[in-house]
Amino acid sequence: MRPLRFLLPVLAAAALTGNAPAMETLRQYLPAAGPSPTPAAAAPAEPVVAPDAAPEPTAAPLKAPEANGQLPVVRVNVASQSFNFSQPWRKNTPTLRQGLGVVLMDGRILVTAQLVTDHTYVELEKPETALKAAAEVEVVDYDANLALLRAPAADFLQSIPGARLDESVSVGDRVEVIQIEPTGAPLRTPATITTIEVGPYPVDENAFLVYKLSFPLQQRENSFTVPAFKDGRLVGLVMRYDPRTQTGDLVPSPVINQFLQAAGTEPYAGFPRAGLTFADTRDPQLRAYARLPNGKGGAYITKVLPGSPAETAGVKVGDVLLQVDGRAIDQDGNYEDERFGKISLAHYISTALQPGKTIPIVVWRDGEETTLEGTLVPRDRSSMTSQPYLFDTAPDYVIVGGLVFSELSRQFLREWGPRWANEAPLKLVYLDRYQSELPDDRGRIVFVSSVLPVPGTLGYEDLSYEIVEEFNGQPVRSLEDIAKAADSPTDKFHRIKLAEDPGLVILDVEGSKQAEERIKAEYGIPAMRQLGNRN
Repeated sequence: MRPLRFLLPVLAAAALTGNAPAMETLRQYLPAAGPSPTPAAAAPAEPVVAPDAAPEPTAAPLKAPEANGQLPVVRVNVASQSFNFSQPWRKNTPTLRQGLGVVLMDGRILVTAQLVTDHTYVELEKPETALKAAAEVEVVDYDANLALLRAPAADFLQSIPGARLDESVSVGDRVEVIQIEPTGAPLRTPATITTIEVGPYPVDENAFLVYKLSFPLQQRENSFTVPAFKDGRLVGLVMRYDPRTQTGDLVPSPVINQFLQAAGTEPYAGFPRAGLTFADTRDPQLRAYARLPNGKGGAYITKVLPGSPAETAGVKVGDVLLQVDGRAIDQDGNYEDERFGKISLAHYISTALQPGKTIPIVVWRDGEETTLEGTLVPRDRSSMTSQPYLFDTAPDYVIVGGLVFSELSRQFLREWGPRWANEAPLKLVYLDRYQSELPDDRGRIVFVSSVLPVPGTLGYEDLSYEIVEEFNGQPVRSLEDIAKAADSPTDKFHRIKLAEDPGLVILDVEGSKQAEERIKAEYGIPAMRQLGNRN
């Protein structure tokens, strides 16, 4: 095995020039990724580096699925390199992921967002001939775990049929999960849909419709993402698979259809959210407290997010949600769906409705029904205290005199691995999990993420994960506040007020400037701050 330093120029060549031979060399030295085993499999990501511009694909319609004996799929090879959130000026070791993309009728290629996370170069490959072409990521939605690719080469997909979405699948139906053998031959694995429900997606904050399958998925090098079909139509994309139970989760066709509709707008609108949480009303004491008559359904509102459509509509904690857009809500928060029967209201709001739609909302308040009106919009992540993900961008940081300051994000906590909720610093986990309980004007959580050993940090070596309240007397609500206060000291010393011990950190201003020059030279850090890259 050649050392990593050999791989870096190869990766650069593949990423920046779209050089296929360089991609082949990279493929020899990087391990391929298998199916995603857990909801947390998606990694952080970096800025999109697209291949050189090429002509737009032709608008000629594609053939129907398998009309010419071919499946509507291509191999997708992705070179990626994630950011290191513990040392945010660095990037991690490059990797190679391989999956299958579904060619749609308009010539675009559908994949999971997990497949293209952190991508530096994306390549399409025809299974039968191994003919390759560079691809560009056109739209990506990490909430819904979906992405669309475009092949700049106008004629690359002309011999491949286009897929349509299935609109008929139900529990108990048999489908086929498609993989590709190294020879290019299709491998068809029968699967049974066992459950249709609203469940978690790889980004923990989100829940969408999920089809659960029972099937024995075989290990193949290009199986990071695999599609499932019924009678030649796309049912969904496998986003998780557990080999112990031989069960998998699909991003299903209704979610895909909503994504494709949103992808047709500029700018991309995303999925609407109501911005509330609720509990069931089965407890007779809760029903009595809410003055809810026997036999009346409804879900008890436990939280309304600031600035959300629910808050704008006037929904309050303690209301009982009775109807949304004419759909009656039962005591468990479900409604009767035309296709799926009883299912969570979250599916109707996020997948059946379009962003910008204004809907009537009926709540039970103070012993009577009240009708409100709300306009659905995607969640505004810019106001969140801790971002649930930071993909396709480098993490922000500020270094002052050897102290490294970062902002809390779920991506930072994931540096502790799959068990981050148990192994990451407890106070940071708590603030991430319960950020909605913080004051509306709290801003970001800024903390000392590490200490670089220089003379000015002597005695502070063990200082880490301490939350910063003030810098030079100024309240800290973002890394920008740190940068501004450090640039405008009031005297010869920086005074940093922490939430816990040691309470106060003093740094000599001139000594800090000298230390920062030394840090650049000794630690190879290109800049003392990186700002403005957040979502």
